[in-house]
Amino acid sequence: MKIGFIGLGIMGKPMAKNLLKAGHEVVCFDIVAEHVANVVAAGAKAAASSKAVAEQCPIVITMLPNSPHVKEAVMGSGGVLEGTKAGTILIDMSSIAPLASQEIEKACSAKGVKMIDAPVSGGEPKAIDGTLSIMVGGDEQVFNSVKDILLKMGSSAVHCGPIGAGNTTKLANQVVVACNIAACAEAFTLAKKAGVDPARVLDAIKGGLAGSTVMNAKVPMMLQGNFKPGFKIDLHIKDLANALDTGHAVGAPLPLTSMLMEMMQTLKADGCGQNDHSALAKYYAKVSGTKIGL
Repeated sequence: MKIGFIGLGIMGKPMAKNLLKAGHEVVCFDIVAEHVANVVAAGAKAAASSKAVAEQCPIVITMLPNSPHVKEAVMGSGGVLEGTKAGTILIDMSSIAPLASQEIEKACSAKGVKMIDAPVSGGEPKAIDGTLSIMVGGDEQVFNSVKDILLKMGSSAVHCGPIGAGNTTKLANQVVVACNIAACAEAFTLAKKAGVDPARVLDAIKGGLAGSTVMNAKVPMMLQGNFKPGFKIDLHIKDLANALDTGHAVGAPLPLTSMLMEMMQTLKADGCGQNDHSALAKYYAKVSGTKIGL
């Protein structure tokens, strides 16, 4: 099947390549020419715009940083909706505000385009190996018609409800991840300050109730002082901002999310916005005077 892919950043690039590996023809576009060239080298075809992608493909995937970028790529000048035909399916895999997903879907529906929101969790490593967790909102029949395609990029794809439900689920995911990373950073700073080797603490507790995928992935990075981004602080700030806005809109209190937002904003102010979100360890190093690792 010919699939359009718009947005070839840290996540989009390996996702598009996994579609190529699965035998699909991919037509791609990104505003960064280097990113397009990288995916073209893997076998994709380049297009000159989002409109040009949509003109060639019955299914179009977008994987962009935030709500304004998706709106521009889909609804803006030279966007997807200028090139689509009735019956085209748009799969937005970006992590954006649920209300933005609903707004974009209305514009799509007016042109006979079917849309689902399908944000992902797992970061760059799982994007590379095709084991992302995919959370989907929208018409269930549309979801079922593209589920096999989603499972070329992820190990699971779950329909969560109507349009916007995928992004609401993703916001819940990001709250849990942020709190988990911060808890790890706080706990391992405690161990280091108390004179106990954090690496041994990890070995001792990772198989018990405290163990988690987050701990297994992020604490080794803290121990190594390696904050090369799989998922950037700046992007997690974006997600937490969307979570807080959504929480305010529906009356859901998010005190822990508010605290995590301020911790991440402190890191951003210190020039760490492009670090991996495991750099929450740097926040604790700043306030405690002690690094967990190197």
